[in-house]
Amino acid sequence: MGRGARGRRAATTAALLAATVTAALAAGCTSGGGPGDDGRGSPKESGQESSPSQAGPSALAVKIDNAARARPHTGVDAADVVYTEQVEGGLSRLMAVYATRLPETVGPVRSARESDLELLRQFGRPTLAFSGAQKKLLPLIDEAPLRARTPGNAADAYFRGSGRPAPHNLYLRPERIMPEAPGKAALTTGFRYGSAPAGGTTTDSRTVRYPAARFTFTWSDSRDRWLVGMDGAPATTADGERMTAATVVVQYVKVRESAFRDFLGNNTPYTQTVGSGRAEVLRDGRTWDVRWKREKAADGTSFTTGDGAPVNFAKGQVWVVFAEAS
Repeated sequence: MGRGARGRRAATTAALLAATVTAALAAGCTSGGGPGDDGRGSPKESGQESSPSQAGPSALAVKIDNAARARPHTGVDAADVVYTEQVEGGLSRLMAVYATRLPETVGPVRSARESDLELLRQFGRPTLAFSGAQKKLLPLIDEAPLRARTPGNAADAYFRGSGRPAPHNLYLRPERIMPEAPGKAALTTGFRYGSAPAGGTTTDSRTVRYPAARFTFTWSDSRDRWLVGMDGAPATTADGERMTAATVVVQYVKVRESAFRDFLGNNTPYTQTVGSGRAEVLRDGRTWDVRWKREKAADGTSFTTGDGAPVNFAKGQVWVVFAEAS
């Protein structure tokens, strides 16, 4: 074999070895794969794995699309807690948290935000299912104490539904990333459940407005629940059932600009969930004005009356609507 052929063969071998090493390193950190979302980074793999010291029940949190074309939702009615947050352009997204039961399907699934990382710290090391994130945010997700599960590292858990355009048609099969519901122990929110406190104001309906979205909760005596409305229309499941909540919390928080922008240049709002402030708790057709407090990111959130007594929530699904404090 001539000297030139040997040189070319050696170069080819070196290139293949380099590619193999690169792939192996990438498997231990965030790496690309799958279709993009919102013009942000591609859904990524995460090298985070469970360690013995972090073993235990882990809640599942799923980022849910809430654009008009993403409705009706699937599987949100099975969540223990549903959080609403403001995103770019004054629109909204949902985060559904599952612990006591897992639905067959959840979605549509969309991208993560910086605020999610602070919010999720209260759950220890939860599993976060999402599709895509702003590229500069991906390293922070890798460093966060959570298990990231995306189409990039759990492709068999996701599928595209028919009848809707992308990106509003991506769905998750929770059992493929979590074989069984972790149970109540995974709900480390700090919420208390039990009898209603004394007092309260009779309330028929409550609306919370974002710049380009709104949520309305209307009390139903017959169902003993708050009927959920979004952007002026009844919110229903994909099966045609009305979405309801046993307790609604309107939590007034600081909403500031973050260091991130979407592909159109809109700043991503940062919803600050550590701190303290006022809130409204809606249950049993009444409203209580309360105080909320969360001293550290790893803490749950406490809700107390004016005299410092803990406020109990009604048994059932809780919706927490983050509203901007004035």
